[in-house]
Amino acid sequence: MRPHDQLRDVEIQRGYLDSNPASVLYRCGGTIVLCTASIETSVPTWLEGKGKGWVTAEYNMLPGSTSPRKRRDRGGKIDGRTTEIQRLIGRSLRAVVDLHKLGEQMITVDCDVLQADGGTRTASITGGFIALAEAVAQVLPGSQIGDGPLTDSVAAVSCGLIDDKVVLDLDYKLDSAADVDMNVVMTGGGRFVEIQGTGEEATFDDQQLSELLRLAKQGIKLLTEKQMQALQ
Repeated sequence: MRPHDQLRDVEIQRGYLDSNPASVLYRCGGTIVLCTASIETSVPTWLEGKGKGWVTAEYNMLPGSTSPRKRRDRGGKIDGRTTEIQRLIGRSLRAVVDLHKLGEQMITVDCDVLQADGGTRTASITGGFIALAEAVAQVLPGSQIGDGPLTDSVAAVSCGLIDDKVVLDLDYKLDSAADVDMNVVMTGGGRFVEIQGTGEEATFDDQQLSELLRLAKQGIKLLTEKQMQALQ
């Protein structure tokens, strides 16, 4: 059984698609997400002429990613969960991008869940950043994190309370059993981007919150190292 403070096994495969070099297959335990970043030499109309770019994200779970089968979104209709997750991914990625240095172009990061076993939104953010970094390197060859459009890296992980014990990186089984679950998004420099914590018919105190955040920071530090190794 995995120790409570240990991440699931992570595998990162860059250049997964021949059609898009900014593509990453990100595997976290049983969760597998294909992240691709696409570049357009235009921006949304409300940004035209302002000398800055845009980064956005789209998220989708493929029908066979979970059981029972998930129905496809049709006719432009997107369910509330999908909308909330893709907005979270977009906010997280923009938090580490200097949009003025990007120039008037837009990068769209698509996160398609091939297999879901908990933590799909955190895996999408962590893998999505790698795809974003690949795309930025295409737009501005030679640019480095901290010296170009990317001001830092960003990664995310889940954690929770199960029988009053803090557990890192929840798979579906652990998430279902959690009294409290939390998603934490942080930069590589250790600054918080977003914290989503909820009690499932339960509450938590200051000490438990501090321990959840401590464990999440520990996990994100390791994920950041894996991101940097993948990008070398």
